[in-house]
Amino acid sequence: MRVLITGAAGFLGSHLCDRLLAEGHEVVGMDNFITGNPQNLAHLSGHPNFSFIRHDVSDYIFVPGKVDAVMHFASPASPNKNSPRGYVNLPIQTMKAGALGTHNTLGVAYANNARYLLASTSEIYGDPLEHPQKESYWGHVNPIGERSVYDEAKRFAEALTMAYHRFHGVNTAIVRIFNTYGPRMHIDDGRVVPNFLKQALSKKPLTVYGDGSQTRSFCYVDDLIEGIYRLLISDEHDPVNIGNPVETSILEFAEIINALTGNPAGIVFRPNLRGEGDPQRRQPDISRAQSVLGWEPKVSLEEGLRHTIAYFKEQLGIT
Repeated sequence: MRVLITGAAGFLGSHLCDRLLAEGHEVVGMDNFITGNPQNLAHLSGHPNFSFIRHDVSDYIFVPGKVDAVMHFASPASPNKNSPRGYVNLPIQTMKAGALGTHNTLGVAYANNARYLLASTSEIYGDPLEHPQKESYWGHVNPIGERSVYDEAKRFAEALTMAYHRFHGVNTAIVRIFNTYGPRMHIDDGRVVPNFLKQALSKKPLTVYGDGSQTRSFCYVDDLIEGIYRLLISDEHDPVNIGNPVETSILEFAEIINALTGNPAGIVFRPNLRGEGDPQRRQPDISRAQSVLGWEPKVSLEEGLRHTIAYFKEQLGIT
C-alpha cells in the first residue's frame, strides 16, 4: 500500500511510519511540526519508500499519486497546561486538526477510494462514570471545559468519520487510544511518564498529586502500534479500544519508576491539582480488540519502562 500518515513526526506517527515501512509499504508522512519533532523522522531520510510533505492538515491537502490508505494522527495530545505542546495552550489548532483536518483527510480517502483510519482517544469518554470503558459507552464530557478542545475535537472527528462511511461509503476505521508511553515521547511533554522519568533520572523526588490513588492504564508503544496495524488491515468500521487493561495507581507507578532508575530521592506529595474533566480512573475494556483483531498487549510495564528509560537517558546525555 501507499499510506498517508498525518502527524508523522509525532510520538505515535513516527512509530507508525517505521512499522508500515517494515511491512513493505510506501509511506507519505505529513506534519507541520507544531508539536511533532523532526528528529523522530531523521533516521528515515533517504529511505526509498518514504517521502515527506510539510503541511498543516487544516488546510486543503493534495498528495500527488495514488493513495491506498490514510491514517489521521495529526493533533496536539498532551493535556498539560504547563507544556507549550499542550492542547490547552493550542486550543484553536487542536480544534482545527480534529475538525478541518479530519474533513480534509477524509476527502483524500474518498477521492482515492482508500482505507481511512482515525486516531481517536480514550478522552472521548471524559471523566467516565463507567469502569472499565467499553466502546458502547457514550462518555461524560464537559463540552465547554478547558479539556473540551481535545475531547470534543475527537468526538466530532469520530462523528464525521462515521458520516463519510455511511453517506459516501468510505472504508473507515476508528481507534480509541489509551495512555501510551515509550521512546520518542518528548521529555517536556508534560504527561506523567516523561515527568516522572525526568525527575527520577535527575535524582529528584517524584511529584505525586493528592494521595496517588488515581489510576491510569499504561500501554507500551510497540503493543499499541501492533493493534493499530491490525485494525488498518482489517474490515472493521466501528470504534475499537486499544490500550493496556492493567490498571496502575499513580503512587504505585512512581514507586516502580524509582526502583527501575535507582532514584534514592523518593516521592513528594502535593495538593491534588486535578482539573475539571481530568479522569480519576481510566481503564480500557479490550474485548472488541481481542475478538475482532486477535490483539492484546504483550509487553509488561517493567519491560516497556526499561526501553523508555534507556531512550530518556540518551536524550538527557546520561551514561
